[in-house]
Amino acid sequence: MKHSGTQRLETERLVLRRFVNEDAEAMYKNWAADEDVTKYLTWPPHSSQEVSQRVIEEWVKEYDSESYYQWTIVLKEKGEPIGSIAVVHMDEDVSMARIGYCIGKSWWHKGITSEALKAVMDFLFDIEGVNRIECRHDPRNPNSGKVMEKCGMKYEGTLRSSDRNNRGICDACYYALLKSER
Repeated sequence: MKHSGTQRLETERLVLRRFVNEDAEAMYKNWAADEDVTKYLTWPPHSSQEVSQRVIEEWVKEYDSESYYQWTIVLKEKGEPIGSIAVVHMDEDVSMARIGYCIGKSWWHKGITSEALKAVMDFLFDIEGVNRIECRHDPRNPNSGKVMEKCGMKYEGTLRSSDRNNRGICDACYYALLKSER
């Protein structure tokens, strides 16, 4: 694997780019404060815009590392962040990256998350040399699994009581795609 860090990616409807400090207001209002959005995530809803600001400030510092991958999802027609997508775990020994994502409720069921995930997967396979990309979701959130399937990932199994999110200890459904399967 090579590392070139979080690069700007563009699709038909989206720009995936690095967060900047000025994104805190949009992050807070568009997804981070929403309990429906964060229900199955590992971090709690943000209680204020200041929390979003602090999180973004930490992420911005991390961009100095070429092995850090954290994008904001910007819908071109809206012009402001509506979600985020990131490599949340990496295993260099097996050239594997795990991706996590979330998007504001107003943009659910429009194919936006799949479009963002596909762009990140293409970047990781083609530019960074990743061999395996995986995602996981709580089985009580089946729409997240549909995003993974839409991007060509294959269901590999469910690990029982193997994860924790805002609902407590939970099962984790794993999906993955290998570079050779594209």
